[in-house]
Formats: sequence, structure tokens, C-alpha cells
Amino acid sequence: MSLDELAKHVGATLEGDGSVEVTGCASIESAGPGDVTFLTNRKYTRFLETTDAAAVIVDSKTPPPARAARLISDDPYFAFRNATVALHGFRKHPEPVGGPVSPLATVHPDARVGAGTIIHPHAVVEAGATVGRDCVLYPGAYVGAGASLGNECILFANAVVYDRCLIGNRVMLHSGVVVGQDGFGYATHEGVHHKIPQTGIVVIEDDVELGAGCAIERGSVGETRIGRGTKFADLVSIGHGTRIGKHCLFVSLVGVSGSVEVGNYVVLGGQVGTIGHVKIGDGVQAAGRTGITGDVPAGARVWGMPAIDLGRARRNVMVATDLYGLARRVRKLERELQRMKKKD
Repeated sequence: MSLDELAKHVGATLEGDGSVEVTGCASIESAGPGDVTFLTNRKYTRFLETTDAAAVIVDSKTPPPARAARLISDDPYFAFRNATVALHGFRKHPEPVGGPVSPLATVHPDARVGAGTIIHPHAVVEAGATVGRDCVLYPGAYVGAGASLGNECILFANAVVYDRCLIGNRVMLHSGVVVGQDGFGYATHEGVHHKIPQTGIVVIEDDVELGAGCAIERGSVGETRIGRGTKFADLVSIGHGTRIGKHCLFVSLVGVSGSVEVGNYVVLGGQVGTIGHVKIGDGVQAAGRTGITGDVPAGARVWGMPAIDLGRARRNVMVATDLYGLARRVRKLERELQRMKKKD
């Protein structure tokens, strides 16, 4: 693809030789003569002088690279994403040996599987389950009795959807994801923890992607729900009865307790945790390792344990970097105050 063609495809303005052919995308440090790269983080501005890329996607305020063409975009990162799709495409999903549905897969006679779906060896689809069209089930994937997958879903190796859970269209579950395991529900009576049957389900709406090892508990009653377009990194845990809104982003090791209401477009950084039965409003952003112990209003930016306003939390951290020095100054002031009192 020429740079002229790529610029039109990603909606960027080209400054440079449009006839240059590009074949791939790479980081600004490692890009070669046939690569396109991007710059959004000012920490990497120095590489504009040294990069061997054919072109760099930047905003209009970024200076031109020394040896590469400049592709100017209002949203360089999204333009780079579109360039990556154009030059590399998405992962291809090979058919197993023996046809689209491997003879080593187990598909119950009462299950329904849509046209174009690929099922690899040792995947299991139980009785009454529905798998939509153009789905991919990799080895070890499991779809429980009465569960439903929409169209174009991908379950990577050993992803599990428990019985009766409902999965929308274009949902991607990476390896080791578990959807619909029992919630953590016990009644403690006379020193013994008695299990409470978890009779609810999990509903995952369209265009959700869950990273490797995520665990979504089914509701004790009712449902646990993950809203449309929400994306999780690896190892995210969602408690029973929690409802996550649309287009949220959760970074690795987030833990959300049960019966939590999370709004739309919420961003939770790595290792954020919540107690149960709280409400997190639309557009909230919580920095990494925040502990949410109460309701958070819409639009708030928080950090710390317990979660407080981000600006205030930063000031607290600055003070806490030298608590020993602060304590010494306080003790010195106390001694001086005592001396002044004695003189009086």
C-alpha cells in the first residue's frame, strides 16, 4: 500500500512522498523503511530524529520527523489502529483437521450450531446450548447446557461459559476466562459456612472482550451483566449480581465485589478494588490500586485507599514521601514551643 493510499484510508494529511510503499506497522524505536509508526507520548519525541520509519502518524502540533513522512491526524492513535488493520488485519482462525467441526469435538445432539462456526478438538457444547454463526471455539472451550452465544463470538482455548449464561454478538473470551461460575455466597450458621445455591446467570452484551483469566460470577438471584463494548484486561474478577455499564475499561487485576452498580465509560486502573453494594457513576476514572469503599459520583477522578479526589490524593502522596522529615520538624517546633512557654 502506498502512503497516499494509507493516508486516505486513515483520514490523515500526508506531508512527504506519497508513492512510498509501506507493508507494516511498528513502534517508533524499531520501525524500518517499510513501516508506519505513531507518536502520542511526548516522552518519545526524541525518536523523531532517529526513526527509520517510512512515515510517522502525529497531530498537527508535533514537529516533522527528520527522515520520514508525516501523517497528520486529529487522533493519531486511532489512525495508527486503522493503519494496523489495513496493513496487518485481525487474527486468522484456522479450521481444525477434519473440517469446520472437528470429529474430536463434543457437540450434543440437542445443541444448535450456526453456519460457518469452527469448533476445534476437545471443545464441548452441551445440551440445549446455542452457538451462533461464524463463531470460533478453540480446544478446551466449553459452552454449558442452555447457554447461548451470539454471532461471530470467539472462545479461545479453555474459555468456559457455564449453563444458561447469555453471550451477545462479537464477544471475545480469551484463554482461561470463566463466565458464570458460582458467586461467593455462604450463610454462616453455628460456625459452619453453608453454601447458598447461585440460581442467577451472567449476561454479556455485544462487542465485549475479556482478557485471559477473567472470572465473572453468576448472580445469586437475577443476573450479573457486562455492558456493550466493555473491555477487560487479564485477571479481572466480577462479583455476583454486579452490573457493569457500556464501554467501560478495566485494567488487569481489578476486583469488583458483588451487587455493585458501575456506570457507562468507567475506567478502573490496575488493581482497583471495591467493596460490595456501591454505585460508581458514569465516566468515573480510578487510578491504579484505588480502594473504592463508598459511592463515587459521575465524572469523578479518584485515587487512594479509601478513594478520594485525584488532586487531593496526589498532594497527600507528596507529603507522605518524607513523613520522617515532617515528624522531625514537628518535634523541633514542639521543643521550641516548650522553651518559649518556659521563658514566659
